[in-house]
Amino acid sequence: MAAAGTAPRRVGFVGAGRMAEAIAQGLIRAGKVEAQHVLASAPSDRNLCHFRALGCRTTYSNQEVLQTCSLVFFATKPHILPAVLAEVAPVVTSEHILVSVAAGVSLSTLEELLPPTARVLRVSPNLPCVVQEGAMVMARGRHAGSSEAEFLQSLLEACGQCEEVPEAQVDIHTGLSGSGVAFVCTFSEALAEGAIKMGMPSGLAHRIAAQTLLGTAKMLLQKGQHPAQLRTDVCTPSGTTIYGIHALEQGGLRAAAMSAVEAATCRAKELSRK
Repeated sequence: MAAAGTAPRRVGFVGAGRMAEAIAQGLIRAGKVEAQHVLASAPSDRNLCHFRALGCRTTYSNQEVLQTCSLVFFATKPHILPAVLAEVAPVVTSEHILVSVAAGVSLSTLEELLPPTARVLRVSPNLPCVVQEGAMVMARGRHAGSSEAEFLQSLLEACGQCEEVPEAQVDIHTGLSGSGVAFVCTFSEALAEGAIKMGMPSGLAHRIAAQTLLGTAKMLLQKGQHPAQLRTDVCTPSGTTIYGIHALEQGGLRAAAMSAVEAATCRAKELSRK
């Protein structure tokens, strides 16, 4: 196995959808792995063409990925994953590190479908991995030790922020950050539309709204401030911001955002039970 912090010789993806592509593209852009050392499998060319465009190798055989790569990401749809794991189980060895990014599939389920000592980890990524600004959490299975966890964390930090958590928090992350990308886009769109209503051109409004979200997020991360503190810094007595905050509170923005994360988390847990 590659040591923590070093690049693996070959990285495999079983499943070639948008999330697999996002992780592969992040790893390649950061120089963690060379494109020609990435092998992706899928049953058709519909998604494999995106991997070929990155310079990666592709195959229709899931077993070939396991036979070629020691680090393998399983990025199929959750309901397909059990059949895929049953297919590849005969070629899994002690050299493999197996990483599932399938939402709602527990570590215990993964381990039941693989050889008894398989080293399995579960990762919950989000789409901004494609621009190396992802927010990811990971949980390790019974046979994955600290060296495997550190190795995977070091690799995935090329795609953004990655933290190890208890598995119980993975579904919460799905509601907060996986689904949260769509929630933030909805808010960004609403901000821009407010400016459009007041007379700003559409393209400019959307660019400024997106940059405002980016700048605010960087300040929160770099300064380590609680959002309430930064919000207080922006609000001046009788100023424009406090009037806008009052309107947001009247519209129930805070409660709606909390309910959105709760609903998405509950759905992720429901999928896990299924």
